[in-house]
Amino acid sequence: MVNVHHRYATVQGHELFYREAGPPDAPVIVLLHGFPTSSFMFRHLIPELADRYHVIAPDHLGFGLSDAPPVGDFDYSFDALADLTAQLLAGLGVTRYAIYVQDYGAPVGWRLALKDPDAITAIITQNGNGYEAGLVESFWGAARAYWREQNPDTIAAIRAAFSLEMIKWQYLHGVPDPSLVSPDTWHHDHALVSRPGNDRVQLKLLLDYATNLPLYPRLHAYLRDRRPPLLAVWGKNDEIFGPAGAEAFVADLPDAQVHLVDGGHFLLESALDEVAGLIRGFLAKADLPAG
Repeated sequence: MVNVHHRYATVQGHELFYREAGPPDAPVIVLLHGFPTSSFMFRHLIPELADRYHVIAPDHLGFGLSDAPPVGDFDYSFDALADLTAQLLAGLGVTRYAIYVQDYGAPVGWRLALKDPDAITAIITQNGNGYEAGLVESFWGAARAYWREQNPDTIAAIRAAFSLEMIKWQYLHGVPDPSLVSPDTWHHDHALVSRPGNDRVQLKLLLDYATNLPLYPRLHAYLRDRRPPLLAVWGKNDEIFGPAGAEAFVADLPDAQVHLVDGGHFLLESALDEVAGLIRGFLAKADLPAG
């Protein structure tokens, strides 16, 4: 049985929650979650990896069980979230690590890689986008309108994404057998996203998401130049980040492994065994250095 530890660390005066498991001297894997969830999304994956790897899964500031200071007290951006993550890892003595990125975790992970390329030993991207081709317009149209102008109409369209119904849609859409997905997921996420003032946090972060698109060329150059081992395992029915986003990695990294799995945005909820098997096989071939 794998023991998973639930811990807090103070970074820049804020309490960050993180889950940690596995041998401390084993190769490190950092799991970076997306919107609207937290390290809770990795609760089943962590034990699947922690027999051979040192797994660390933080909650971003404003998410999960980490602090969520109001927007007047913290300038939320993906740069800021990446800096907090880097400082958390430094405080834990982690200098080299693989990353698993999903949704919002991707722009955090890309910034970590660009800032310190030597730290990254491998990349697993599960519906973690790095190409404009992956942005499904039927979903991102409202976001693009919000980026262009923040008015009552565009803000209302974004706020709809914070509702229980839309969070449930993220979990169930494209899943072949929705009965595999526990309702705990969307109720858990909605409760934490709905903390007083958190709507403004999420509006600020989604506005900052526009900064990720100009970052993509730097990411692509990093992939071409550094050639990190990369596994793209993707819910092929995801209508937020479509499968073209997974396939696009091969253009810059021909050795990338791409697997399109029958599932949606939160693939771990319905295809855990398949995804964990792909990850373990990938990591074994990547031959990661010890932590």
